[in-house]
Amino acid sequence: MTSEGSNTTAITLRKPTKDDGYRLHQLVAECPPLDPNSIYCNLLQCSHFAETGVAAEKEGDLVGFISGYIPPQQPETVFVWQVAVHEKGRGQGLAKRMLKEIVGRDACSNVTHLETTITEDNEASWALFRSFARDLGAELTYHEHFEKDTHFGGKHDSEFLLRIGPFTNPV
Repeated sequence: MTSEGSNTTAITLRKPTKDDGYRLHQLVAECPPLDPNSIYCNLLQCSHFAETGVAAEKEGDLVGFISGYIPPQQPETVFVWQVAVHEKGRGQGLAKRMLKEIVGRDACSNVTHLETTITEDNEASWALFRSFARDLGAELTYHEHFEKDTHFGGKHDSEFLLRIGPFTNPV
């Protein structure tokens, strides 16, 4: 899938490959406040979970990425692990286009719900997922899922589990 940005330079969306692992690691480092994962984890995200991930390229640069997976106990749900958009890709609706790309794939043909976790202060992510739910005409619910002191030893803010659905395949 290809889309035009505001400067008419195309952004291409595609499934990631293992060759994107290190580039993903660099992208996340350039997109605070995202939590970095190990390079090995990024390699697995790009290879083992390619069907539920999307890489966005602009002029050969990785400017966006979403990693996700379908939890084995919830085959109707795609869980979005991380959304990264470099400043070169911002302001063009890229994150939402990447979400639509994933849920529109054959691998997600039985998916009726999307889940993710977000910290309370991540306004950009809240806005993205609220807008995505509106576009799908789907309900959005959330609750505290990983608590700051209990699950993170006080070293990370609480994460809220956000759930969107049910929805039908939007593509």
